[in-house]
Amino acid sequence: MSKKRETGTSLTARPGYDVGYAKPPKSSQFKPGQSGNPRGRPKGAKNKRPGLHEERLKDIILDEAYRGIAVRDGDRNVTLPMAQAVVRSIAVNAAKGQHRAQRLFAEMLAGTESSRKVLNDQWLDTAIGYKVEWDKELRRREALGSTDLPEPIPHPDHVEIDFDKGTAHIIGPMTKEEKAEFDDLVANKHLLIEDLRDINAARENTSDPKELRKLEREWDDKLNLIALINRLSPKTEMEQ
Repeated sequence: MSKKRETGTSLTARPGYDVGYAKPPKSSQFKPGQSGNPRGRPKGAKNKRPGLHEERLKDIILDEAYRGIAVRDGDRNVTLPMAQAVVRSIAVNAAKGQHRAQRLFAEMLAGTESSRKVLNDQWLDTAIGYKVEWDKELRRREALGSTDLPEPIPHPDHVEIDFDKGTAHIIGPMTKEEKAEFDDLVANKHLLIEDLRDINAARENTSDPKELRKLEREWDDKLNLIALINRLSPKTEMEQ
């Protein structure tokens, strides 16, 4: 007679059915018409339908486009994003004279340059408009004697327009935090000039090449900071 298990239950063979390997008890077998997973697939299942705000296919495409793959570059292997590898393959085939690749590459290049020009023209128009309007506003404030209004950030004087190249650059602070750092730098400009005097004196008192190179780097760093202050604050004369 078989012994009972520690749980107090035993497996009793029924007529016409042996319990054993690949033969579970009848009570645990699949029953027709009854789901084996009554609660359904848990949350986060892979076949879950995306929400109305989701664009999962685009995410998948972008993931694949920028997934790194190993490609042959001359005599070595390099890892490139999939998108870059595809474009490189098209360019190489175009250079080899394949007409389809040449046409596709030319279309891609023209479209890219066109979109870049549109963005640059929009940025240039925005920068010019910003500079012109704020120049007018600052002149109006000066005429009225208004001194309690905050300066615009970035300052219009710090918006540089190059009409020959068709470009615009902001050379000064662009946020309140950057403006605070710059104001602190301007307030401590005299300390930078004192540092230059100390560095110059140290250079005259040493002949160690390593120390001289270190002092030269410090000199250049301080001088560049002072030049930046003078560039962004044209009315400030450099102290002697």
